[in-house]
Amino acid sequence: MRKAITTNIQRKLYAESMGKCMNPNCLTDLFQMDGDIAEKAHIVPHCNTADNSFENLILLCPNCHTNFDKNSTFDEEEVKSWKQKRKAQVSQIFAQKFNTFEELEEIVKPILEENKTIYDNYYLKNNLKLWIKLEEKVLINNQKLKLLLNKNRDLFQKHTEESYSNLATIDQLILHINEFDSSRNDKEKIREVLFPEKVNSIFGIKQINEGLLPSSESLECLIQKLIDNDSFIDISLDTNEPYIQYKRVDKKEILYLKDIPRLRQVYYDYKCFRKVGLRLDSLTFILKWLKNSQIEYEFPNFPNLSEIKIKGKLFKFIYEYCLSREKLISLAPQRDLIVFNLHNFNGESCISKEAYTQAEIMEVKLLLHDTFYKYVYRL
Repeated sequence: MRKAITTNIQRKLYAESMGKCMNPNCLTDLFQMDGDIAEKAHIVPHCNTADNSFENLILLCPNCHTNFDKNSTFDEEEVKSWKQKRKAQVSQIFAQKFNTFEELEEIVKPILEENKTIYDNYYLKNNLKLWIKLEEKVLINNQKLKLLLNKNRDLFQKHTEESYSNLATIDQLILHINEFDSSRNDKEKIREVLFPEKVNSIFGIKQINEGLLPSSESLECLIQKLIDNDSFIDISLDTNEPYIQYKRVDKKEILYLKDIPRLRQVYYDYKCFRKVGLRLDSLTFILKWLKNSQIEYEFPNFPNLSEIKIKGKLFKFIYEYCLSREKLISLAPQRDLIVFNLHNFNGESCISKEAYTQAEIMEVKLLLHDTFYKYVYRL
């Protein structure tokens, strides 16, 4: 009785084939509408060696299998060489180096979406018969992903703290792929490396809300670069789901500012990471309060987000633990400017007595949270 080919070797064969007949002059799709037509051919006949190793097996379409086994159209050495040729072809096609993350995303996103569709529709819905059949397609997609991601590691945002690093998430995805490829015959529940959901956020497939990145300056930089590229459309900061809308190729893209892995990646791609000066969460809190209070405002020097106008009055937002006289002078505020310190953890000490004295000399008004609300209502 012929010994069965192990599950792991079958998986390696499907991954190697990339879904096409291994004959470089054929390349017939092995996944047809009516199912999988791949046939596992022994390079050296099984009857001579009983060799079911990966090196002695190759996936062919039915026609090429017949031409090899029965018609002797190809010899063993030629068929064996197809494995190396396919490896070189795959590397050439999928080990591409891109200049920007957006270019990489155009290739990677559809592959991830196809895997997600197969997983959601068949595995999660317990349609195991179709899942087992389509699992080979996931294996093939995984090989493409590994090649693309490994070749373009420099395009991912990185940080020394792994929880803040998109590159660390990509490394986890590659570990997941390796385990998936080698141990899918094991039960799902005992897999050690799960698919990192942040990957879907990084590539704009499904958002993950993690709060707001603190730097308003980073956001201003991104807006300015989008304006320079003639791709900026709109921004909304006074809602529970703040976002930027911009043009990308021929479609509109909405970037939610709480979708942190995605936003980190966009900042990195556009080189927009900046030190925190004005905290974005504090700014959006005030803007939401203005909107809910039906108080109209505008950004007079957009994309500068630290200044707004209300009823003709110019307000400047800062975030200082204690606004000093020196800091106030460094702001070079114009006459009649209203400076509002959004820092709220130091009480009245958020503004020094010396700063109040200097403000009178410069004819500038200084406000804290309590005085800001009262002042705006009087307007």
